[in-house]
Amino acid sequence: MPETLGARTAGERVESLLAELTALSDQVTRDKAEELVRVLVELYGAALERIMEIVTDGEQAETLRRIAEDELVGGLLVVHDLHPMSTEERVLAALESVRPYLGSHAGDVELVGVEETGVVRLRLAGTCHGCPSSRVTVTTAIEQAIARAAPEVAGVEVDGVAEPDTQLYQIETRRPPGPCPVPESAA
Repeated sequence: MPETLGARTAGERVESLLAELTALSDQVTRDKAEELVRVLVELYGAALERIMEIVTDGEQAETLRRIAEDELVGGLLVVHDLHPMSTEERVLAALESVRPYLGSHAGDVELVGVEETGVVRLRLAGTCHGCPSSRVTVTTAIEQAIARAAPEVAGVEVDGVAEPDTQLYQIETRRPPGPCPVPESAA
């Protein structure tokens, strides 16, 4: 199977190309290009919807699970509002996937809710709550797992993340005892 762009990379490239199209001075060309993109997206969305109907009607639960869990296909299902699992269900699954890592440090994470704005609210628990390394844990493990499972999430807000230590430490210079140990240069 040929290697394809990841869903996130492809999405970023599409956003970039659309921004370039918007900047075109020729309104007719810009309108035609935007219409082409819209028609193609609708076509692929309709095809994905039909695939989901066929798999669901055929009671192919394992196939449906594999399709939905695939990062690329699952992301496209989200774009077309066809994913069989809600955002909250996918976020919960993502949190389950990082629990063994958090548990190895006697920590945990709890889903507080998913807001209509697409922001996921979490609460760290156990040793993760307030831990100086909690910021790294959130960004390297939790946020990445959520982004893979629910690419439509607009942001993640976490209660219990340690605030960065912004205190500046002053290093004072100290004079050596006695006369300066550096010899004077010969004149």
